[in-house]
Amino acid sequence: MREVKVIGAGLAGCEAAYQLANLGVKVKLYEQKPVKRHEAFKTDYYSELLCSNSLRSDDPITGAGLLKEEMKILNSLIIEAALATRVEAGRSLAVDREGFSKYITDKINSHPNIEVINEEVTEIDTEVPTLIASGPLCEGELSKNIQKLCGKDYLYFYDAVSPIVEKDSIDFSKAYYKSRYEDTGDYINCPLTKEEFFDFYNAVLEAKKIAAHTIDDEIYFEGCMPFEEMARRGRDTLLFGPMKPVGLEHNGVRPYAVVQLRKDNAIDTLYNIVGFQTHLTFGEQERVLKMVPALRNLSIVRYGVMHRNTYINSPKVLNNKYQFINYPNVFIAGQISGVEGYIESAASGLYSALNMYQYLNGEFKVELEADTMIGAMANYISDESIDKLVPMNANFGIFKIAYNGPKKEKKAYCSNHAQEKVKEYKEKFDNLYR
Repeated sequence: MREVKVIGAGLAGCEAAYQLANLGVKVKLYEQKPVKRHEAFKTDYYSELLCSNSLRSDDPITGAGLLKEEMKILNSLIIEAALATRVEAGRSLAVDREGFSKYITDKINSHPNIEVINEEVTEIDTEVPTLIASGPLCEGELSKNIQKLCGKDYLYFYDAVSPIVEKDSIDFSKAYYKSRYEDTGDYINCPLTKEEFFDFYNAVLEAKKIAAHTIDDEIYFEGCMPFEEMARRGRDTLLFGPMKPVGLEHNGVRPYAVVQLRKDNAIDTLYNIVGFQTHLTFGEQERVLKMVPALRNLSIVRYGVMHRNTYINSPKVLNNKYQFINYPNVFIAGQISGVEGYIESAASGLYSALNMYQYLNGEFKVELEADTMIGAMANYISDESIDKLVPMNANFGIFKIAYNGPKKEKKAYCSNHAQEKVKEYKEKFDNLYR
């Protein structure tokens, strides 16, 4: 029986450890919490969600929705946990933040083939089968050693998270429930008139940001851009972004702008402000958000914060198995590998683990191609024609398939095709190894 060292118990690390353990591999899962805990984390549970509690769309004709369907087929622990702890979020899959992490923690700790070692890893032994899933907050000596594996091709960007507020502090005489284009819904909507929005917008432009002492360049992934940075691009950026009023009419009236909140826990007491990731100072966050009429008495339980997200320039150093080209014993998964998003991180952990298992058995006999979302992601982050990788969510732009039918039916065709290809992959894999 082989043994694999997995570094990091985030979404990718837990998924990878679970998949390998279920294949009979002895896994040593290294997690530095609670010995050392980054300031962005609030609990000692594994797979803690730092930003939103949403795993995005459940619709299989979206990139995120298809990715989840493929992961279900491959018996993903992360998807299992999400379905077990989901909260209402319209057409998206959102989870009870703490319940989700606890579910995964319990599964990992109770698995007979997984030994959790609570200590910080500072070195990488390239002679030992190792799967790095240290996450985008990787720092210190481990970060330096990953940089050595990659040479000079090592990049970073900055990320921000949204505030979480108490539901009881929202004024429901001025707020209403509705999901976009639906008569009812799971989102709390806080409308603003044109005058209220203009006042809010001007206050955002004037608000003070947290001093960024360690930032050389403020480079943001577009999907996690602070709302104050969006505002600096112009008023319309907010009106066509997180404050978009389209489809959120109430009593026959469309507001000029809307602030939306999404449930953050199963007992329905906490909500996060959708799309309002920020690194304004705490006092300014409170001052600006209280300018929204329904949030005048707002109580913030977790302020928005900014943190560094680290990733490698993977096309220069990885193959499409998430394996280092020059260090075949070492695989890497999660956001640090160049994928972007919760579900993408988990999927990379799943696929890298299955590839690690094949590597341990001598050769890669089955693989997923770019006509599946998992395979398309792996091909994207290892595309040699890309000089400088930009992290990207799962999307059909990286999906490759021959199709000559009606344009409006293409995504449904791709989704059905991909799910069948993943089923074929699983059957071949199981026949070979299980």
